[in-house]
Amino acid sequence: MRTPSLTTTAPARFLLLGDSHAGPIGRAAQGAGIPFQGGPIGAGREFTDSFFTTRDSPGGTDVVFRSDEAEKHYRRFLEELGIDALARLRIPLVATFGFCAHFVALRENWDLYRDRSGTVPSGVLSSSLFDAIVRACVRDALAFYETALDLGLRILAVMPPQRVPGQSDPAVFMAAQESIRLAVEQLGAEVVDLRHRTTGPDGLQRPELCEADDEIHGNLSFGRIVLAELLDRGL
Repeated sequence: MRTPSLTTTAPARFLLLGDSHAGPIGRAAQGAGIPFQGGPIGAGREFTDSFFTTRDSPGGTDVVFRSDEAEKHYRRFLEELGIDALARLRIPLVATFGFCAHFVALRENWDLYRDRSGTVPSGVLSSSLFDAIVRACVRDALAFYETALDLGLRILAVMPPQRVPGQSDPAVFMAAQESIRLAVEQLGAEVVDLRHRTTGPDGLQRPELCEADDEIHGNLSFGRIVLAELLDRGL
């Protein structure tokens, strides 16, 4: 699911890269007439471990995606921007890489840690071991952000919709995404955390912001809330 970039005579205000959660953001920008470049380039689970390498090019340091499809889209986005390497990017990078907590929280992954009631104890979820496991699961996403930040780019990492599919453990999901959020922030990226605006009392995505007949995605209304926040931050 890839959202095409908005083609206008105005310069792009940001580059959007990520998994399918980038889709609603791109569609919202299209609908609002906000010029941008980019969109989803793959599925969330593809952007956790070993999904890119770096190389030096005439344009400076660049990333190379291991997936042929992701690399094809990425090269086209750069070409549309008139650049040949990430080091030459002069607009903010909005990304959703790494925030695939529902994969980290798959129930079978945590059976070893469950108590007799079948739950993963809060002491486990708040432990340094848990944090280390989660960070290891998304290590290449963290490496991507670190690489981009080292190039002097402004990075805005968008947290995902608060939706937990049936195969994932809700408590693990919530704790895992918090570990991911803190790790991304510690690197120096800006984390776009809109949970206070998009969730109900139970901490989950409000129904009117959920994609219909879908367990994990936000809809266009959710994308508009994210876009409004990006614009408030100067994009």
